[in-house]
This record gives sequence, structure tokens and C-alpha cells, in this order.
Amino acid sequence: MPSNYRLVQLASGAHSIHSLAHRETFHPVIGPVLEAEALYVNQLRLRERLAGHAGEFVIWDVGLGAAANAVTVLRATAGIPAHIRLVSFDCTPEPLEFSLQNAAALGYFGGFEAHLQTLLRDHHVHFANDRQTVDWDLHLADFPTLLNQPAAAALPKPHAILFDAFSPAKNPHMWTPQLFTRLFQLLDPARPCALPTYSRATMLRVTLLLAGFYVGVGHATGEKEETTLAANSLSLLAEPLPPKWLQRARVSYSAEPMWDAIYRQAPLTEESWARLQAHPQFATT
Repeated sequence: MPSNYRLVQLASGAHSIHSLAHRETFHPVIGPVLEAEALYVNQLRLRERLAGHAGEFVIWDVGLGAAANAVTVLRATAGIPAHIRLVSFDCTPEPLEFSLQNAAALGYFGGFEAHLQTLLRDHHVHFANDRQTVDWDLHLADFPTLLNQPAAAALPKPHAILFDAFSPAKNPHMWTPQLFTRLFQLLDPARPCALPTYSRATMLRVTLLLAGFYVGVGHATGEKEETTLAANSLSLLAEPLPPKWLQRARVSYSAEPMWDAIYRQAPLTEESWARLQAHPQFATT
């Protein structure tokens, strides 16, 4: 059977995977490892947070894909004594299956192949990773549907979320205010949690704010000069969006969230504008 994916070489020389169905390349430009390090490992300050953490540290991996984000996180933090629970979500195992068949070219799996094969087979794997112990769960389901099921309340509450869905233009149902509102509701208010993602779009930032998150400017990656970091605690944001950003959103032609999970661009409605101004991040100004 023909594959829905193909191996591609990026401008950096690294290899990655291209989805033929979505017509998008995973981790374009600088490649899977460097992007994951910049966007997730460094931006979430995972080494520092793990070093000062007692008990289980929970990471949600939204968009397992070819597992580059998750594997990079585990390798980058392996020397820190910790118990990590990694909870991965995807609607299909196909990109991971394809990537394992091309592990040599991709180059980032070293030592994790057997664990990932077990994860694909059993949807759970437990192993030691240098000074860590890791419990890794896999949920194969439509993520928005899964979050709206009663069982979602029993998912372990995350300290960090790796959010790596296909773009809003190709996968709009993963970028709606309904999804992010439900995601925010499932967090533990007493457990600070941060969520980085690769987009800096005004529409995305408005969506996250209206869902309840605090939102800040994220680190640059090789592809993006700026990304986005959201959190349920303002203390996790090094550079929160300032009050003057509201005016940028106010005049933008593409700021209103995608309430109907259909990609389109539209300016803010009066209702959304009023809600933005009342957000705790800006309300005291």
C-alpha cells in the first residue's frame, strides 16, 4: 500500500517527514531536533523545572507525529533524576510507523526504537532513561473528541504541553476556542502548566486568551522569529503580551477565533474585543 508520508531533506541538511495528505512538512527548515529543543525544551525550561521538581512530572505531547518532540525532550533531560509521565495524543500511528522505518535517515531515535515499538503495540511503555524513569502512554483518537468525553477528566494533569498540530489552514478543528477552553478546564489550577506552539498568529493568541490562558511572546526557532507561549500561571511567562498588543489585535484583519472550525480570516467582533480587554492579563491596565 502506498504511504501517506515521504522522507524529505531540509535546507539545513537534516531529514524530516512530509505528509502528502496535509501537504505539510514536519519541523521544516532546521529539522526535528533543533526545533524541538528551541520550541519545547528551552522555552519550557524543562531542565530547570525538573531539577527542582518532586514527584511525577507530566508532559502532554499533543501531536505525537514522528515522535521527534517527545524523544528530544527525553534525551535532553535524561541526566536529571525524575519520574516523567509522557502522554502522547494523535489520530493515527502512521507517521511514527513510517519514521521508524526510516530511523537511520532521521537520526534522532538512537536507543528509543524498541520503546516506541512497544508504545505502538501496547499504547504504554515503562523504561529507565539514564537517571529518569519514564511512563509513556499513547492515546490514538481525535483529540477534540477525546477531550470532550467524561474520561478526559481522569487524564493526568500536565505540567507542560507540547502542542504541535498541523496548521490552522490544514487542521482548523485543532485550533478552535472550544478546544483550548476545554484544554484549559482540564488543567489543575494549582499546577502551573505552560504550552508553547510554533505560531505567532494574532488569531491564535486571541483564541488562547479567550480560552482562559495567559499568553506571551515565545522564543524564535529556525523557521519563526517569534512563537507563542501560553500558561495557566503568569509566572511561567518571561514576556507576557503587553497591553499595547491589544491595539494590534483590534486593527488586525485576522484576529477573530475560528468558532466553527473552518479556516477563515476575520477582524475581532465587539464581543471578543470586550472579552479581551477584561482578561486578567490586561484588566488592571
